[in-house]
Amino acid sequence: MKTENHEVIFAIVNSGFAEDVMDVAREQGVRGGTILNARGVVNEDAAAFFGITLHADKEILMMVVEKDIRDRVLNAIYKEMGMAKKAKGIAFSLPVSDVAGLAVKAEPAAEAAE
Repeated sequence: MKTENHEVIFAIVNSGFAEDVMDVAREQGVRGGTILNARGVVNEDAAAFFGITLHADKEILMMVVEKDIRDRVLNAIYKEMGMAKKAKGIAFSLPVSDVAGLAVKAEPAAEAAE
């Protein structure tokens, strides 16, 4: 189904931190995600120049989110899991043009008048 209401957020973190990122995202309204195992590659001279420690094993958390919560989720991930933290995380979003298989979020039922 065509959509302009969703984005996919990718959070790339050191191995072992994707579940922590998911916890942060859930607090902002994200309902679920997919964790992929990955391996980071970088020029070692650049790493030494910037004074960063490299961890080859990475996890990528992919989350399809409603566009209206995207900024809130990205800011929370950056605050809790960013490069200054042990997770050494980066996060970014991309637009989604088509979605299949997502459950429609139910609207809260109107409370009966007393």
